[in-house]
Amino acid sequence: MTAELRARGGGGGGGGGDCQMLLNQMKEITEIQDSALLLAALKAANGDLMEAVTFLTEEHAQEPAQDVAAAEPSAWEGSAVGKQLPQDVSAAPAPLNQDNLHTTNTVRPLESPKAPAAERDAAERPQDTHSAENKNRSKRKRCEVWGENSKQNDWRRVGDWPVGMKNIGNTCWFSAVIQSLFQLPEFRRLVLGYSLSQKVLESCRSHTGKRNIAFMQELQSLFALMLGTRRKFVDPSAALELLRDVFRSAEEPQQDVSEFTHKLLDWLEDAFQLTVNVTSPGDKSKNPMVQLFYGTFLTEGVHEGNTFSKIETFGQYPLQVNGYRNLSECLEGAMVEGEMDEATASQSVKYGQERWFTKLPPVLTFELSRFEFNQSLGQPEKIHTKLEFPQTIYMDRYLYCNKELIQMKREEMKRLKEKVVILQQKLERYMEYGSGPARFPLPDMLQYMLEFISTKPAVAVPSAQGSQTTLLHSQAEPRVLDVFSQPSGILERTDTSTEDGAFFLANSSPQQNSNMELQPSVPPAELFEHPAPHVVSEEELNLVRTCLQRWRNEIKQDVQDLKESIARTNLSIEQMYLDPLLRQVPYRLHAVLVHEGQANAGHYWAFIYNQPRKRWLKYNDISVTESSWEELERESFGGLRNTSAYCLMYISDQVSCVGADEDEGPEAVQIQKEVEALTPELRQYIQKDNWRLEQEAEEWEEEQSCKIPQMEPSPASESQDLSSESRPDQLSVCEQSVHSLSLEHARIAQEQTAKAIANTADAYEKNGVEAALCEAFHEEYSRLYLLSKETPTPQNDARLQHVLIYFLQNNAPQQVVERTLLEQFADKNLSYDERSISIMKVARAKLREIGPDDVDMEEYKRWHEDYSLFRKVSIYLLTGLELYQNRKYQESLTYLVHAYQSNEKLLLKGTNRGVNESLIALYRRKCLLKLNEVAASLFVSSEEARVSEGVSILNEQIIPCMHLMNNFDISREDLDAIEVMRNHWCSYLGREDMDAKLQLKLGELLPRLLDGSTEVIVLKEPPKIWSNSPYDLCSRFAAVMESIHGASTVTVK
Repeated sequence: MTAELRARGGGGGGGGGDCQMLLNQMKEITEIQDSALLLAALKAANGDLMEAVTFLTEEHAQEPAQDVAAAEPSAWEGSAVGKQLPQDVSAAPAPLNQDNLHTTNTVRPLESPKAPAAERDAAERPQDTHSAENKNRSKRKRCEVWGENSKQNDWRRVGDWPVGMKNIGNTCWFSAVIQSLFQLPEFRRLVLGYSLSQKVLESCRSHTGKRNIAFMQELQSLFALMLGTRRKFVDPSAALELLRDVFRSAEEPQQDVSEFTHKLLDWLEDAFQLTVNVTSPGDKSKNPMVQLFYGTFLTEGVHEGNTFSKIETFGQYPLQVNGYRNLSECLEGAMVEGEMDEATASQSVKYGQERWFTKLPPVLTFELSRFEFNQSLGQPEKIHTKLEFPQTIYMDRYLYCNKELIQMKREEMKRLKEKVVILQQKLERYMEYGSGPARFPLPDMLQYMLEFISTKPAVAVPSAQGSQTTLLHSQAEPRVLDVFSQPSGILERTDTSTEDGAFFLANSSPQQNSNMELQPSVPPAELFEHPAPHVVSEEELNLVRTCLQRWRNEIKQDVQDLKESIARTNLSIEQMYLDPLLRQVPYRLHAVLVHEGQANAGHYWAFIYNQPRKRWLKYNDISVTESSWEELERESFGGLRNTSAYCLMYISDQVSCVGADEDEGPEAVQIQKEVEALTPELRQYIQKDNWRLEQEAEEWEEEQSCKIPQMEPSPASESQDLSSESRPDQLSVCEQSVHSLSLEHARIAQEQTAKAIANTADAYEKNGVEAALCEAFHEEYSRLYLLSKETPTPQNDARLQHVLIYFLQNNAPQQVVERTLLEQFADKNLSYDERSISIMKVARAKLREIGPDDVDMEEYKRWHEDYSLFRKVSIYLLTGLELYQNRKYQESLTYLVHAYQSNEKLLLKGTNRGVNESLIALYRRKCLLKLNEVAASLFVSSEEARVSEGVSILNEQIIPCMHLMNNFDISREDLDAIEVMRNHWCSYLGREDMDAKLQLKLGELLPRLLDGSTEVIVLKEPPKIWSNSPYDLCSRFAAVMESIHGASTVTVK
């Protein structure tokens, strides 16, 4: 091929025609018709045809366009080929005319055959190196250690976003499994709550027992960090160190996920058995790991005439992939093995077995067997076939309790499948009709016969001149027409035809060409004649036509009936197990563990469903990104490339509901609760790690500042300033408070400020740091000013994006606005490159020049306090609405009441200072009414515990909230709601079906409910919520408002 490529590698100075010629030659050689892809490869190869084809035919170089984007412009771009490459690849090339054809014969080749060999080698050498680099880059292992990004901001966790896990060398398998387990709330609680008494610890003397305890402690610490760390990802080295001797070896550079999960569950089971043995020695049924992950199945069968039955325990249920299209077929194949042996059917000997699940675990894990051993090669191979699986699977059809019903349905299914086979065979006899090797659809054959008998024979009277004309036309005209009728006529032929065509055109005289052009362009009529009967009478014609039409209609109807029957039968097969009786045990997909690569090497990651966020997340080592079911399908089903699911983790609907009940509120609230529930030792461990993160950040800042030369102001003044800033005790209380608030607001806007700095690269290079700061300052101010002119809506409140939008909408003093924006450019957290550090230092210098006479610091403080309170109100409102939507009315009411009370203080200063009061009032009222119904239903249940809970809700939440609402400016809607609640409780008075003790309690409650004006109202502070990025806050606000308005539950005035 090399010789062929070199022969074709000419072309380099003749305009668009030579570029098109190269593209056509590449199409011919590679059989790739995508012009955009060919053009990208040609550009990546610097115009060299051989190198471009090498790119396209290389096994790993599938997308040369990616390398083009990163490549630096090279000398070839100034050459004729480089200049002539079309800007719009999608546009079709212009048809070739004679001028184009003439030009193609005078193309100057990129590589002349007569060029000195040394020059040619020198020209090829950089390209060969580039090709070798591409080859090496494509073979890079996916599961090697990924280093942390050098930017400090990339170390930090964003809000309550889940954290990743560092790959410390072929440990992606560990990350995929641990992340999947950590995201199970019940498993997480078990691990974090694991503890052993000192007596049990002392009695454990075996090496295995000590190892299991040590591993549980490390797993506890790892889970605690994953819960409360401020890092973007955690380091699992300590836990992995304990596994190193057991799970890793020189021959096995990468761990099998299934094997690791089996061993991990064994270790966890043994560790928890130590706690069970304290009360129930040896009783594994009370082991939490057994209860969560292990189930049982019954095997019944016949072997050599003998029946057998046995019950087995399973943790991960293995499923074969080969030969199956989806998970249901895999399970059916695993549950039923063997058929009736026809040779021994007379003796009624049945060979085979059936499995039935007798107990399903809450967490049901399917291990997909995607590896098989190739006997001929003597090594394992990965199975890449496609296997689909649903988000929800119903396990009823595999349960022992449904055995009789399922066996009936299996028999019916078998009968229907046999029926489909028979119908398909009948249909094939119609669609592949004939006795010879070539078969055709019978309806089409009858149609062709109808067309044949209806064709009349043509009458032709050829002349000598006509024959001569026809002969000349048939010999010469098609070649010329072919050249001029196709845009790439000559260029798309083979070598021989190309040379012949060029020779024909070059050696034909003008007279010959003109003679050829004078030939008739219309081919003779004989070429368009169709076969027809020679002799047929009208009577014969009518008879045959009538029969053929009738037969054809009959056959078409038969084919249609067969197709409809097959469709109906297939529909019955598909709906066989949609019986409502067989949809009582749903399991929801929780996690999918994915493997990319071959049997002996590859990379693992996991897709895990995040219940609070109602979306799929992709956990790939240190990276945790938002995903979708569509992406999961592409990367997990298999069949398209060497990426496919390896393990599926389903959880029962009961577990899903429990998880949803506990986690469906704001995730930050749930995380905070779990952190607070940890042991003091684990909380301290988290605090120490977070403190180390801050230390590492400071050390990194110092290292970066040392790498960059000092700029204005002078080193002495700068060090003096930094030393004074580092001692907060020298600042007044007011200055400390202002500094804290402004710093917090600067960090909220950190990403936006960083973008503004990034846009000043040109100004920084041309005019220096002062000009860069000035440009960034004015551009950011202009952007925020335009945003401030937008009218806030419930779905989009720009004030949440930036403190200055809030200030501008409320007409804050210009000095306050300018100082706030300047402080954002002086934020130390932006110091990650030379330009940012330089701008930071100049901004700090300018801040020092602003004296107390320039800005009233007390007023400055009040503005920042107002914005901080506005964000608090917004977060409380958002949290309350999310909790309300999830029917968690107690928690929701607390947030909504505090949001309303705090918002009132802001609205006293102006309508734009706070949030829409009517929205908070509406959902406070709705939530209060719902909670009142809950409390009333608990109260009338007559169960002591439920009655106490109802009274507690009434005393601690409903009554205080009612009294807060019942002030002098109460709205008509709130007054009506209070009356409804009071009437509800009063309706219980004197009810004959109510216990006397309840009537007594009711008598104690009603005075407080009806008149509590003398009471001191104490509101319970809601749980603290971690601060969110402005984008996360805005997106959550938009989502909840869209949901509210979409449900038509509120119209905000």
